[in-house]
Amino acid sequence: MALTDASVRSAKPGPKPVKLFDGQGLYLLVQPTGGKLWRLKYRFAGKERLLALGSYGDVTLREARQKRDEAREQLRNGQDPSLLRKVEKLTQRAAAENSFETVARAWWNQWKATKSAKHQDEVLRRLERDTFPDLGPLPISSITAAQLLAVSLKIERRGAHDLAKRAYQTAGQICRFAVAHGILQRNPAADVRPSDALKPTRKGNYARLDAKELPELLRKIDSYDGSPYTRSALKLMTLTFVRTSELIASRWEEFDLSVAQWRIPATRMKMQTPHIVPLSRQALEVLAELKGFRTACPLVFPGERDHEKPMSNNTILFALYRMGYHSRMTGHGFRGIASTVLHEHGHEHHLIELQLAHQERNAVSAAYNHATYIAQRTKMMQAWADYLDELRLGAEVLSG
Repeated sequence: MALTDASVRSAKPGPKPVKLFDGQGLYLLVQPTGGKLWRLKYRFAGKERLLALGSYGDVTLREARQKRDEAREQLRNGQDPSLLRKVEKLTQRAAAENSFETVARAWWNQWKATKSAKHQDEVLRRLERDTFPDLGPLPISSITAAQLLAVSLKIERRGAHDLAKRAYQTAGQICRFAVAHGILQRNPAADVRPSDALKPTRKGNYARLDAKELPELLRKIDSYDGSPYTRSALKLMTLTFVRTSELIASRWEEFDLSVAQWRIPATRMKMQTPHIVPLSRQALEVLAELKGFRTACPLVFPGERDHEKPMSNNTILFALYRMGYHSRMTGHGFRGIASTVLHEHGHEHHLIELQLAHQERNAVSAAYNHATYIAQRTKMMQAWADYLDELRLGAEVLSG
């Protein structure tokens, strides 16, 4: 007599295991402890075999019958269900051992040998933040170029264009490592290039250096032998990453040094909304130095010949030329480098975008939103300034 849901639920344990048969080899094993286990008895190659189908509670009567029917279909095809189960488990275990994250960490342990501690940490944190959430659990053998690109496109959508390209390149290195160790037959990242799907990272005249070239630039700015105003402008540009036009036309009345803030009025902003730039300890030092040059002029960076007008728009560009960066770096380039590095260091995208003044805000909300997340942005700007000092000095800077 076939089992019913009611008979399975009401089955009571006895002093010895009890078998309640359903039909075609399927039965419920009721243990003295109260456990109820589904079992399938069958014959293969002339021998009696037993297949576990799960426990009642996890597997219903209907699901147990489905599993039985699947096993009987395998028998009809000349396959042993127990052997197929073992192969499946071994395959799953191998997939787990060769998941993208497992292979990536093995690659990282080998790759890091010749890299600085800072670089090692940055690459691992990028993988943990951007790649492992989507690809980490997947068998590396199942990953396609489209999946690798999907991760990069996700990074690109938050504005981190350089990091998006770098994530794809790192994934390609990991897959190449897997090929070298016999885990993959071929590298899926080789099927396409990042430029096939990602946006170009440099536009028009906005040339900029790679972040790795920043330490040398910072040292050259420090030793710049031109006008002290120009040297200070370059320093403040790196520390605040405002637009060149916003920097050179700045006025002392915009700076509230008591609260360490630079409040740029809407009339001077591209988005026509007021903007707050939190001033790091290093930015305040630059401003103190500037105050020592000239105190009577309302402009922070007066023109060389006409002090009633601000510094020329080309002053910073020509200073970069003099330092050897012709066609390689512009004033706008500082914004791109800051965006890339801050994203790479794990700062939240919306804070970076707010500080870059990229958000378009309507006139009604402008008066309120310009101060959004000011505490978090202040912390981020100090971290950015400390990072620049670390690069320039070649040592970790402890912010006091």
